[in-house]
Amino acid sequence: MLLPLSCTMATSIVPRSKPMERGVVLQRTLQMDSRQKYFLYVPRQGGNAAKIFITVHGISRNVREHAKEFAAYAEKYGVVMIAPYFPADRFPDYQRLGRKGNRADIVLNAIASEVAQLTGATPDKLYLFGYSGGAQFVHRYMFAYPERVARIVLGAPGWYTLPDASLKFPIGIQPVQSIPQVQFNSARFLNIPVCVLVGEKDNRRDAELNKSTTIDRLQGKTRIERGRRWVEEMSYQARLLGLPTTYDFHLLPDSPHSFAISMERGGMGERTFDFLFPES
Repeated sequence: MLLPLSCTMATSIVPRSKPMERGVVLQRTLQMDSRQKYFLYVPRQGGNAAKIFITVHGISRNVREHAKEFAAYAEKYGVVMIAPYFPADRFPDYQRLGRKGNRADIVLNAIASEVAQLTGATPDKLYLFGYSGGAQFVHRYMFAYPERVARIVLGAPGWYTLPDASLKFPIGIQPVQSIPQVQFNSARFLNIPVCVLVGEKDNRRDAELNKSTTIDRLQGKTRIERGRRWVEEMSYQARLLGLPTTYDFHLLPDSPHSFAISMERGGMGERTFDFLFPES
């Protein structure tokens, strides 16, 4: 997808003293950590109290591509967009929140807080999308911080955390010492609407796919099968609690496991924003 000229990239860091530039994808450095980068887009028409949309890259770390692809949608829907960068040397386990290396969940909270202060956007309820490894992070973030999440869309995760307290995290939601202070409350995260999007051609057991016998047994052998099973299980657990939560699953036409192709051919951007912001 080609962005309009008004959505071109600006790679320099924005001086703190200047007003926040609108209509341009900006690369920023987190004030509290000079090593932490993220991309930001503030829509021209988005005023104070705008909603915050967050897009999280997969293990290819294509954060610039995420920012460029979603900027036009952020402008159209009047939301502030954040695309955090989780480099492999500092965040080797970001998909699972960060059991080793830095904690990606804590960093994301810091970025969202900073952006809210800079732009006047509302950080109380976040709208999140992630692709592949980023989708793994996003649904686990929802599990850990349900009070901060409004809705999420997951683009072709390789595997999932199940809402099962008998299984240790990250397979289930039994707490572990590697991520202290994180507790999982199923009654709260099962109340958050979720949409899972997987390419109709994303049925290969490629090198990036988790092929453990445990995951194969519990979730299936392909991203399509695992996505469907997870949506069914989440919906079932929500109904047990009397929650009418929306869980959607959609196949993206003519799309393999590729962020770029899923956006271009599969309509992933449109489906994502239609689900996250149905009132817009």
